[in-house]
Amino acid sequence: MDRPSIKNEAQYEALKDQGYSQEKAARIANTDNAGKKGGKSSPYEERTKKELYEQAKKVGIKGRSNMTKQKLIDALRADNQ
Repeated sequence: MDRPSIKNEAQYEALKDQGYSQEKAARIANTDNAGKKGGKSSPYEERTKKELYEQAKKVGIKGRSNMTKQKLIDALRADNQ
């Protein structure tokens, strides 16, 4: 089975070297701002539940439709570690 295409191959390999799973490294390396530094995203607490849900959807968090805002925040933070 072929591996899906990766937008930022260098970042993908660096994440794998750091111990990230193939899936998580690919999700991170395929984001629109992959490899860019200095992001200005707002803290999770300042985002709406809808924004948090969309972010959880983008990174593939399961069970997100039944989560409260705080559960979405916790799940997103856990996914980033």
